[in-house]
Amino acid sequence: MLKLKDVEPIIKIVEVDGQDLVKDYSDEIERMLGSKMKSVKRLAESAEDSDLYHEFNATLKFDYYNSMMINTADEDGNYVDLGGEFPLEENEHFNKLPVNTQMSNIQVPTNVYNKDPNILNAIYNTEALNDVFIGNFQKDPTLTWQYFGSSTGFFRIYPGIKWTPDSNGVVAFDCRNRNWYIQAATSPKDIIIMVDISGSMKGLKMTIAKHTINTILDTLGENDFVNVIAYTDYVRYVEPCFRGTLVQADLDNREHFKVLVEELHVKGEAKIKNAMKESFKILNEARANGQGSMCNQAIMLITDGAMEDFESVFEEFNWPERRVRVFTYLIGREMTFAQNTKWIACNNKGYYTHISTLADVQENVMEYLHVLSRPMVINHDHDIIWTEAYMDTVLPNTEELFATKAQSLLLMTSVAMPVFSKKKETLSHGILLGVVGSDIPLMEVMKLAPRYMLGAHGYAFLINNNGYILSHPDLRPLYKDGKKLKPKPNYNSVDLSEVEWEDTDELLRTAMVKGETGTLSLNIRASVDKGKRPLYLTNEYFYTNIDDTPFSFGMALTKGHGKLMFMGNVSVEEGLHDLTSPDLTIASEWTYCETDIDPAHRKYSQLQAAIRYLLGKEPDLECDEVLLSQTLFDAVVTAPLEAYWNTLMLNDRVEPGVETAFLGTRSGLMRVVRYAGVETRVAKKFLTPADKDNLFTIDHFPLWYRLAVENTPGKFYYYPVNDKGVKYIIATTSVTVSTEGKTAMAGAVGLQMSLDWLEKRFWAIAKQPNDTDCSDIEGVCPLSCDSADLSCYLVDNNGFVMLSKERREIGRFFGEVDGSIMASLLKMGMFKKVSLFDYQAMCKTGHHHASSARPLLSPFYVIMALMRWFFSNALMFLLDFNLCGLWHSDYFVDAKAGYHTSHKQKKLDALQPCDTAYPGFMYDPSVREANSLNKCGRCQKMFVVQQIPDTNLVLVVTQAYCDCSRQYGAILLEPKEIKYNATVKCNRMKSQKVRRRPESCHAYHPKENAKDCGGAAAISLSLSLFSASLLVSLVAEF
Repeated sequence: MLKLKDVEPIIKIVEVDGQDLVKDYSDEIERMLGSKMKSVKRLAESAEDSDLYHEFNATLKFDYYNSMMINTADEDGNYVDLGGEFPLEENEHFNKLPVNTQMSNIQVPTNVYNKDPNILNAIYNTEALNDVFIGNFQKDPTLTWQYFGSSTGFFRIYPGIKWTPDSNGVVAFDCRNRNWYIQAATSPKDIIIMVDISGSMKGLKMTIAKHTINTILDTLGENDFVNVIAYTDYVRYVEPCFRGTLVQADLDNREHFKVLVEELHVKGEAKIKNAMKESFKILNEARANGQGSMCNQAIMLITDGAMEDFESVFEEFNWPERRVRVFTYLIGREMTFAQNTKWIACNNKGYYTHISTLADVQENVMEYLHVLSRPMVINHDHDIIWTEAYMDTVLPNTEELFATKAQSLLLMTSVAMPVFSKKKETLSHGILLGVVGSDIPLMEVMKLAPRYMLGAHGYAFLINNNGYILSHPDLRPLYKDGKKLKPKPNYNSVDLSEVEWEDTDELLRTAMVKGETGTLSLNIRASVDKGKRPLYLTNEYFYTNIDDTPFSFGMALTKGHGKLMFMGNVSVEEGLHDLTSPDLTIASEWTYCETDIDPAHRKYSQLQAAIRYLLGKEPDLECDEVLLSQTLFDAVVTAPLEAYWNTLMLNDRVEPGVETAFLGTRSGLMRVVRYAGVETRVAKKFLTPADKDNLFTIDHFPLWYRLAVENTPGKFYYYPVNDKGVKYIIATTSVTVSTEGKTAMAGAVGLQMSLDWLEKRFWAIAKQPNDTDCSDIEGVCPLSCDSADLSCYLVDNNGFVMLSKERREIGRFFGEVDGSIMASLLKMGMFKKVSLFDYQAMCKTGHHHASSARPLLSPFYVIMALMRWFFSNALMFLLDFNLCGLWHSDYFVDAKAGYHTSHKQKKLDALQPCDTAYPGFMYDPSVREANSLNKCGRCQKMFVVQQIPDTNLVLVVTQAYCDCSRQYGAILLEPKEIKYNATVKCNRMKSQKVRRRPESCHAYHPKENAKDCGGAAAISLSLSLFSASLLVSLVAEF
């Protein structure tokens, strides 16, 4: 057995230097993102070169692999047209999807004719990308999807996949309205959408107009600004709150506009002049005041005809510079006003389109993007863009991913770059061929800031130039709608200030958005266990920008033990022997060794990879040497404990009911000994791979570990678990190491017990002996918890019932069970209320006093002594010598620390994003005992509360027969929606927080040929081949 003196000389405690760490991690992230940018540049160069030497061939015949048709045979067993054999095999690296890593293939939306000559030529042209895709993947095996989105509408994706249509057989995915395409194709823009709601627009016209507005809104992103004006003979803002201003076009605001647009009704006659003036005023003011995007500006006019003379408006506001482009959308079959409407667009550097059916909308709205991209194309400015975080809902196994991955790491970002025609003869037309890009799962980025360095409550996070979160352990992008997990409407516009809400002056947010490097210390209220258990912590934040991207990286370390870690050294031989023991696991989501670089390594688990590396069998694996040496050390130091646990089991010294003994260390190592077989075990899910809360994962340490480190080492922390009706108890405690006057957390150990066993032991102790001297005691004596006159509860330090005669009360908040006593305990200061906030909640659309006490129930010290012994010693023998000094026996905790997690929401009907406040409760250990009497109508309820020493528990004994529920309401943990009045709500929606504008802007080029401004020819032939099923599905939306 390892003795302390053997261990001491090989331990050193180091302080984690946040500034060095944030620099190291951000450099790593920069390198990783840099290699993705290089891959995308190679794709853009290849696509432009092959276009340069390609002559357009109107009669080109070319068979390509259409991702819808591949591997599909007709009745005679022959492959269908554009089908053919396309080998697919399941690939771990691509979310276990069947893919072909030797070839890309083509997806064409249903509304685009898949043999249109323009499409065939462009597909033929981009065949050269295949070799670049494969080469990129070989150079950087961490790359995921690479693709080319063509301006003609097709999407080339590598590796090739089988694309599944929706239930109507429709493929609605059009790469041209994806965020990465739009952002790469255009610079930031201010857009005013003007819609005619006069009487002539009724019926189908209005339906088409609304769909056109929604489609335009879908082309905007968080670097763009927008407003929507409806006009008849007067000007009406669809959101009166946004009068005269532009608002950021983030997901939240876009969805808000869509709801309001749906409610528009037609009436009156159209007077375009005033609305046009209003639109120009908003745009001019924004530019003059340095607001909005400070780049492109455009007005989108949606009407069934423009009759007035409005030349004077353009003369006053837009000519001769024509800074504001005007795009016109003529709605309906009538062509009477076509010339007028076209004239407006052609004289203001815009584009005119005619939309007569719902099917025409998508294709025609896209035209404006190609016009806005002209200056950039003529200039040949290849700006690399990074998108906001988003969820990839296109791939088939999205649901499964939602269920298995940490919510905060489900998102991804894309890096993209425009592809231009270099042909000299068409230069002034500024022809955009398309956009190349690649996806980067944010989980891969955040793996570069390993968990073990950040400690039990520390974390890393990433935000963009608008202050929106890309990754943060508190980001909760999904919500439960019935049994389904769905993305929240505003999941990717959650601001850093909504998660780090203690930063009330937004110092952290402002510094990070501006791309600064620095540090900040904040006292925060955090919570663990789905928001139920509050903690007071001091977080130190360190942050810096990621060069060549709009991102800023930050990390938080908790003061005290969060900043200290110990390092130990043992020989590899010694360590390997213990690392291979059957009850030992390491954190499967952490990166001990990089198994994703060489495809041959992908079959190894992290533990297998680490062992093979240490044995010298895989010398070219890239491994984290610091983490591996710590893991080996922990394996050696904890081996005797496992041997001891097994000996106890063999000697029948473990009582039935103690089901599992476990330990975890900072290196992600866990040892688990099961004392009960799977059939008899109550807590079947506990510490299985499905039990994410209690394992080391990529974004948090186990719950029992985080609770243990906040408790005095050597003292047990008890808490009840109610997992969908399965109830059990966990007891956990931390182990510390001290050397040279410093103390660091080494790990946590614990036990999981069944309720039956604990109840049996507890009720046996909770009795005063029959020969108790009752001569000077009023009230009940001798006391016994199994008496019908008394209710006895064990309550933990956050107010949750751990034991009660009523099974259904276990795991519930004590204030719900007995509001009268909880109210008294709060009044006496034994418990304190902590206010917490959730700015990512989803909501439905839509005190008493105790009298002075007489000691009618006397405190029962004899019982206390027994309980103290039971709760602090009965379990000790299982962890016996661990606490005599495996790592060390010198226990103290020098600071409080904590961790943020989500607050659980109940299942609600129609849900929408909202802000909520909810209470948490904390016990004040300085108040050892209390007794009192509550008057409740005709009876008086006496109670006594005593702390059980050396634990986090209190015993509450009350008179059972006095019901106070009419006089005292229950105290609930339910979140309450924070309601804002109309003015506050409006100001919150309009308010522009500090943001950093994208660096480049291409709004003007003197060589631009603006004569190509639309007309009949602009409506492509392919629309006539639009499938009926898409029409059906679109009409169904309205």
